[in-house]
Amino acid sequence: MEIAMIGLGKMGANMVTRLLNGGHRVVAYDINLAAIQAVEKEGAVGARTLGEVAQKLTPPRAVWVMVPSGKTTDDTIHALAENLAPGDVVIDGGNSNYKDTQRHARELGEKQLHFVDVGTSGGVWGLKEGYSMMIGGEAEVVEHLRPIFETLAPAPDKGWGYVGPSGAGHFVKMVHNGIEYGMMQAYAEGFEIMHAKKDFSLDLEKVAQIWRYGSVVRSWLLDLTANALAADQDLSHIKGWVADSGEGRWTVAEAIDLDVPAPIITLALQARFISRQDESYAAKLLAAMRNQFGGHAVKTE
Repeated sequence: MEIAMIGLGKMGANMVTRLLNGGHRVVAYDINLAAIQAVEKEGAVGARTLGEVAQKLTPPRAVWVMVPSGKTTDDTIHALAENLAPGDVVIDGGNSNYKDTQRHARELGEKQLHFVDVGTSGGVWGLKEGYSMMIGGEAEVVEHLRPIFETLAPAPDKGWGYVGPSGAGHFVKMVHNGIEYGMMQAYAEGFEIMHAKKDFSLDLEKVAQIWRYGSVVRSWLLDLTANALAADQDLSHIKGWVADSGEGRWTVAEAIDLDVPAPIITLALQARFISRQDESYAAKLLAAMRNQFGGHAVKTE
């Protein structure tokens, strides 16, 4: 099967490689010429414009968009729509907000273009391990694209599936990432407690390795934690500043809209905000209040 890949960042480029290895014909485009040339060396057909992407595919075309969410995705999809024809398919494999996805489906539907949203998990390990894909859109269009998903997934019958109409794929991926926030925070707090217990001189990498097998808390995140601890248990080369890319916020907002309690995910998101503060005004005020009501000592600059 043939498909185009728009966006050749690390993940997009790895997906191209996996598709090529699976015997698919891939037309590749990126604003970075060097990225196009890199995948051309692997066997992809390079395109220098979105118009050229359409020209190098046989109708009905399938174009996978793998670019940052928000305006970049909007602009790319709108530009693609001007170069495609009725019956063609646009796939958004990025982390778009599911409400934007529903809008894209409506807009493309007016042009008789199909739209599929693929919540994609796997990161930089996807090339080797395969990608987990949560897919929304028209069921028959998804079925037509089955060979692509079977190649990108960990196995043809594992790690991917159709979850519902347009927006459902990105909605499920949003919640997936919210859960990820909570899991990561729990690991981080647990290992910090052990790191602080100096009496035992715990080898934290060894603990992680023990937990990786047979333990009820074993997971791929724990595997990656063990990798990080093997390099430097004190993590002295890393600043404790943690970004969030949007999905955790969206999950918390959705929980509020649906009146669903989600304290763990919410607190995990808040912990990321705290990590970015060089100094906390709230902590200063807490110290000041303790001093006011109890005469407790405060540390000064």
